[in-house]
Amino acid sequence: MPKFAYSAINIEGLNVEGDTKAASIGDARAHLLSQDLYPTKLAEKRGLLQFELTKEKVKKKELMHFTRQLAVFVRAGIPITTALETIGDETQDTALRRAITAMIEELRNGGTLSMAAAKHTQVFPNYYVGILHSAELTGRLDETLDSLSAYLNREIETRSKVVSALSYPGVVMVMAVVTVVILAGYVLPKFKPLFAELNADLPLPTRMLLAVASLFTDLIYLPITFFACVIGLAIWMMKTAQGQRFKDKAVLKIPVIKGIIEYAILERFCRILGAMVRAGVPLPDGMETTTEATANTVYRERLEVAREEMLRGSGFSGPLAATNLFPGAAKQMFKVGEETGTLDEQLAAASEYFDSELEVRIKRFTTMFEPIMIIGVGLMVGFVAVALVSAMYGVLSGVKDGA
Repeated sequence: MPKFAYSAINIEGLNVEGDTKAASIGDARAHLLSQDLYPTKLAEKRGLLQFELTKEKVKKKELMHFTRQLAVFVRAGIPITTALETIGDETQDTALRRAITAMIEELRNGGTLSMAAAKHTQVFPNYYVGILHSAELTGRLDETLDSLSAYLNREIETRSKVVSALSYPGVVMVMAVVTVVILAGYVLPKFKPLFAELNADLPLPTRMLLAVASLFTDLIYLPITFFACVIGLAIWMMKTAQGQRFKDKAVLKIPVIKGIIEYAILERFCRILGAMVRAGVPLPDGMETTTEATANTVYRERLEVAREEMLRGSGFSGPLAATNLFPGAAKQMFKVGEETGTLDEQLAAASEYFDSELEVRIKRFTTMFEPIMIIGVGLMVGFVAVALVSAMYGVLSGVKDGA
């Protein structure tokens, strides 16, 4: 059972410190109150062996639920500390619960909600903190939290669409590769001594398959070296700046995939920037935060150049159009929004446009990729089957000729 350290005030007004065991932080608070102790600080106490190698990240779905619940509490006029205590008691995510506990302490020490959230970057992205800060200045915290929860929900749905589109072809490809590896690497080598003993004249497909099978027996060091190189390349692309740039440039050159990635990035850019502008964030600050939140380095570099041009007084739509990242319809929306003062509405419209186009491109990719994958898998398995069957016929023919 978890142990919680607390600081509390007793009925005599004295400060008391200690720890207590409870199933959850809510049960610990209720237990203290039942003993006439009013907690001012309550946090889970971790043992020496309970260390973290990396920071825990909170899933977007958990952050979305937290944001939606907080919006309801704020709209109802409930103090933020009380709202956070209630949400923290109910959440099942350990990292989020710890962040909420620390935020409550920060608020009680005179901090603001955005200041408290900024100290937990593994939970709250930069754009989230920036929007919160602007909402506190404008007094529209409940509306802003609703907008944030809607954005997070939309991002979850978009990612789910992409994953769903790729999951079925991916599973089929993995199963096909596993089947071929088992047949070529385990089944066929069992027949190799028999072929040699009978001195059978093997057909070309069988000889080709035997050559592949030798990679898993006599030449096993070759596939091991190959997979080691692939793993090393993947680590280089994920962990180094040069590798990430290489990967980001490469994926933007893959047909069909390029369109999906581009529209996913642009949809996210417009949605985040639109939410920040709507919350009252100054446009240069919003551009800075949105650019930092862009995952692709190629887009991030071009958007940074556009931001620098904005700071020089070149406006908003012109520098973005010069990046050549946005289609003509989006450029027109940006120009209209800049000239009419409805930039937040136009950014929202652009994000909806990119979202609908993204869905069309995902469906097009799925429609095209699934039959190609099925045909490819059929050819692979068919080739193995033909190689095995033709080898059996070759052996039988050799036996008959010998008889």
